[in-house]
Amino acid sequence: MTGKRREYDEEDVRVRPGRSSRPRTRTRPRHADAVDGFVIAVDRGRYTIVVDPGEPPVTAMRARELGRRSVVVGDRVALVGDVSGAEGALARIVRITERTSVLRRTADDDETTTEGRIERVVVANADQLVIVSSLADPPPRTGFIDRCLVAAYDADIEPLLCLTKADLGDPAPVLEYYAELDLRSVRCRPDRPLDDLRAALTRRISVLVGHSGVGKSTLVNRLVPAADRAVGAVSAVGKGRHTSTSAVALRLPGAAGGRDDPGWIVDTPGVRSFGLAHVCADDLLHGFPDLVDGTLDCPPNCEHTAAEPSCALDAWVAEGHADPRRLGSYRRLLASRSRDEPAGDQTSM
Repeated sequence: MTGKRREYDEEDVRVRPGRSSRPRTRTRPRHADAVDGFVIAVDRGRYTIVVDPGEPPVTAMRARELGRRSVVVGDRVALVGDVSGAEGALARIVRITERTSVLRRTADDDETTTEGRIERVVVANADQLVIVSSLADPPPRTGFIDRCLVAAYDADIEPLLCLTKADLGDPAPVLEYYAELDLRSVRCRPDRPLDDLRAALTRRISVLVGHSGVGKSTLVNRLVPAADRAVGAVSAVGKGRHTSTSAVALRLPGAAGGRDDPGWIVDTPGVRSFGLAHVCADDLLHGFPDLVDGTLDCPPNCEHTAAEPSCALDAWVAEGHADPRRLGSYRRLLASRSRDEPAGDQTSM
């Protein structure tokens, strides 16, 4: 040995990477063995999914690779893990198929954050929105129906007006109000079969929306007896009380799977309003096709409000081209897009 002192440089230092500096690959597993499923319920981070109509539903959680992507009722997903449906089994959702439609609503005023009203996805991949309205007890609320129509047209899904309690009220005023829209409708009585409604729901994914007390849950129980959706009485003030608490997709009775699939209905909780803050002002007109031609004579950038002196809609209505109530409803929707204005969806006939 010599007494010469060794010199060290940076090549002699071994650096161990910390947890935060470990290189991560962008390659994600392909999950070639994943199976397809249909989300029928969501509850606190757990998803109930139908893989095989003849087998028990699968409980699953979201895989980390999905990031912030939400999973909602109606989504078609790919699953890995335990898809047996056995008690205690848990699968993972690793992919979400591109949605064909997304029905949204803006949350109620009491759910507003500092960033504004919360936008909620009601259901994915629906192709029909069934607007349930009673003809009496409570009376039909055209303001709510108008909101639902706008939401349906915005989501590019077909609306269907379902009038319940037809034994207690005359449907003519409601149908006349929407005569210019060519809106499909069915009428339901508690003492008559639901043949017309069943025919309209067959082989489709339909979302049922309606105020509490209009008989929506009663309809669901008649269509799908095994559903056992909660039913409650209408309150003394006519607003009803919430009886359903969570959205769920229910398969209509009949042959399962393939071309013989009888269809699905998505029952939604009773809602007090159907917020439209996510719909731009111009798109609100999609729910009022009877007013569209009247805006052709409006000046550029006309806001179509009652305070707009040059808005041509007033003359359009005065000349008898549209029902003045329709113009009033449209302008209430315009006003309700501001968080400081009332929702205005309670207008009754």
